[in-house]
Amino acid sequence: MTGAEILLDELRRARSSRGLSQDDFGKLISYSGTHVSAVETGTRPPTGDYVAGIDRALRTGGIFARLLERLSDLDAAPLWLREWITLEQQARALRWYEVAWVPGLLQTEEYARAVFGTDGRLTAQEVETRVAARLTRQQVLSGDDPPQLIAVVDDSVLRRPVGGAAVMREQLFRLARFNQDSRRVRIHIVPQGVGAYAGLDGPFVIATLSGFVDVGYLDNRLQGQVVERAVEVAALREQWEATLAEALTLHQSTELILEVAKSWT
Repeated sequence: MTGAEILLDELRRARSSRGLSQDDFGKLISYSGTHVSAVETGTRPPTGDYVAGIDRALRTGGIFARLLERLSDLDAAPLWLREWITLEQQARALRWYEVAWVPGLLQTEEYARAVFGTDGRLTAQEVETRVAARLTRQQVLSGDDPPQLIAVVDDSVLRRPVGGAAVMREQLFRLARFNQDSRRVRIHIVPQGVGAYAGLDGPFVIATLSGFVDVGYLDNRLQGQVVERAVEVAALREQWEATLAEALTLHQSTELILEVAKSWT
């Protein structure tokens, strides 16, 4: 039994031992019964906020939060990353902003290898493992029912020599092909002439799930954070709209990407 399965079993036991239906349990912890059902059946991962709500409602002294943290070590990927990957795979739409790198789902293999290679903590084998995992995640864009992906990328991403000129040229031509050939992927560029703007605070993603529920994700080198609280997700939506407003149109963005791609010689 994996760490995630152990946790889900204990969460189900905590509810059923008190004779509560999923709807009643949801009301107790300030989540919908549908959300409780999705967690208990494994179609939606239990987040830190979710288990903290259970700990508060049942006055457990934080046992489920501690269990969530400790059991993450039993599985291959950190729990926070597995949470997000599950949500990413279930998303109907993804709104993704990046200020430093090409969004992970759009990276070429060589670009991804160069990105992971900057982390001196990783061995060569660990870099290859990360690259393979990233390429596997990208398959969500080529499935039978892929999500719509709208990406906004800072102009500096096009000009930063990640992996060298050949890698950058291949990567940018790939971005241009997405804009030209895909009906489900749109990439917009915030041009150099824009001064300070909202997106400079840092990268984020908003995933729209079934039922048009939005969940956010904040990424950094050490640990990502899944964001579910309504007020925080609303703040990310405002950040997204303000950032998108500074970006070029799809046609203008594609022309700029191609122009910069040809300069990488």
